[in-house]
Amino acid sequence: MKVVGITTQQEVYVGSKERNFRINEFLIIEDPYQEDLLGEVVEAKTFNRYIPLNIYGDFVDNSVLESLKALGYDIDEDTIYISKVRLLNEALYPIQTGSDVRLPKFEEVKDIMIKTSREDGLVLGAIKNTDDMALQMDEEFKELFHTFEEGRLMPQKEIPYIMDLKSMHHYPHIGVFGGSGSGKSFGLRVLLEELMIQNIPTIVLDPHFEMDFSETASYLEEKTENFKDKFKCLQVGTHVGVKFEDLSAQDLKNLLDAASHLTDAMNNVVDILFKPRDSYYSFFNRLQMLTEAQEEGSSDKIESRINSGSDEEERRAWRERKKLFESYDKTCPYNSVRGILWRLKRLGNDGVFSKDIREIETGLQNGKLIVIQGSTRILQVFSTYLLNNLYHKRREYKDALYKKTSAEYFPPFIIVTDESHNFAPKGYESPSKSILKEISQEGRKYGVFLILATQRPTLLDETITAQLNTKLIFRTVRASDIQTIQEETDLTMEECRRLPYLRTGDVFISSATMGRTIFARIRAAITSSPHTINPFDELKSKFKEEDERFLKIIIDKLPVMATDLTDLALEIEQETGTTYTVDNLEERLKQMVDKNHIEKEETIFGYRYKSKK
Repeated sequence: MKVVGITTQQEVYVGSKERNFRINEFLIIEDPYQEDLLGEVVEAKTFNRYIPLNIYGDFVDNSVLESLKALGYDIDEDTIYISKVRLLNEALYPIQTGSDVRLPKFEEVKDIMIKTSREDGLVLGAIKNTDDMALQMDEEFKELFHTFEEGRLMPQKEIPYIMDLKSMHHYPHIGVFGGSGSGKSFGLRVLLEELMIQNIPTIVLDPHFEMDFSETASYLEEKTENFKDKFKCLQVGTHVGVKFEDLSAQDLKNLLDAASHLTDAMNNVVDILFKPRDSYYSFFNRLQMLTEAQEEGSSDKIESRINSGSDEEERRAWRERKKLFESYDKTCPYNSVRGILWRLKRLGNDGVFSKDIREIETGLQNGKLIVIQGSTRILQVFSTYLLNNLYHKRREYKDALYKKTSAEYFPPFIIVTDESHNFAPKGYESPSKSILKEISQEGRKYGVFLILATQRPTLLDETITAQLNTKLIFRTVRASDIQTIQEETDLTMEECRRLPYLRTGDVFISSATMGRTIFARIRAAITSSPHTINPFDELKSKFKEEDERFLKIIIDKLPVMATDLTDLALEIEQETGTTYTVDNLEERLKQMVDKNHIEKEETIFGYRYKSKK
């Protein structure tokens, strides 16, 4: 392999007669006037005289061809392999044409490829096209994982990609981008498995109910890591919620605003009517009584309701309404009070105020991964309160250390969200966006980090996107998303052109720690999503199950005449409690005949259904 054509300090062309080149593989250029230089193949082509194409284009120009001839290549007879190689570090001078090129040894790339040990890092997968170098790799980096390719497990053959967890202190926050079916959720699962292995306290906002790590993946034969004690799934309104008594007026306004946007007048109503240590019911009743009084319209009408009360209890309740009316009617408009009442009732019906977050705090203190499940809307509401609360607990602890005052310990933690553009949208404000933006800009100082996954990076807030120092980029098709990725990473034009065609599970990892983009394949996950069953297999299985159940019910009752289906339906209902109309029962029997489970014959008295011979 030789350097050919006109060279620069950043890029060279390499030609070979014997060896074809692979995209993203590494080569060492032995420049006689400079030290050995490491480069990466960014483009590769093969041609010979039988290919009816113009080879004098942008990639292979006259200077390259002349160099090939001068080096002894017969471009009219030989098959020529040519690659464009970009140097990892800029050379002092343009590379000498004719310099020898060879494959690097592992020791020559170890410091570039591997930034930390297995114990201190997250093993995400394999660096593609490094199998030649991996042959001389240290034993500690071998047999760490399998990859899943072509429907089967493949043993590790390449250098592992180990993300340096400690470097997040200097280069915080991770973005996971990729379209539907690209392997984004699979990659996020692997990332979360690694965090559990390291016992890193983590909160996951899971709107799809898929981040469950109970089940070991079906393709793994051997017993592997068990995560059952390392994570906990909690549903908003069932297991966790907001303790109303702990809310400040600002917390309550954030929650109500997340339910539906608050006007200035509504904010003012909360400030006036909400009292410290209010319970949900005391605040709700205050709002309700005030609206009922305002609906009467005046103090005189309320006084008449007091006088006409049927008992002392009713009169006392109306006196209380009158007091509220006289105190707050002028400062709290009726429509605004109604708006707050409606939002509060909506949150109450969702169960947001039925629990507290103590279980989440305990889980984080124990180094667990806590998965918060719920609809996107409920998670937006709940996360606004939760993240504010936990982030400020951590911040208060760190500030107290700095001031040398006492404070209760709260651990550093990581926040993970799927569909993150719903929580921090570009172009408009949302309650959860403000806390995520604050963490993206200041969280590093306090040990709070973000991992944000989305199919649409273009829709994610730009301030937050700019703070993501590591980005995992899976297959992406939309031009606007590719443009955003190109602006926010160091992906080259060639790599961006490859994005729509990446295989599921292949990923570009753009990392500030590495200082460059690595092309990798995500390792096989140890656990599987509860949604892995194919919906069409599920449908077929359900039909089969229903057929078997129906067959079990009627098999002992055959043969049966079509004219006796009314009696048969009644008999089935008495025995099993399952109700069939005559039409439904006849339809099911015909289906059993069509599926060859039973037979149907014609007699002089009509059709008869009987068991199969």
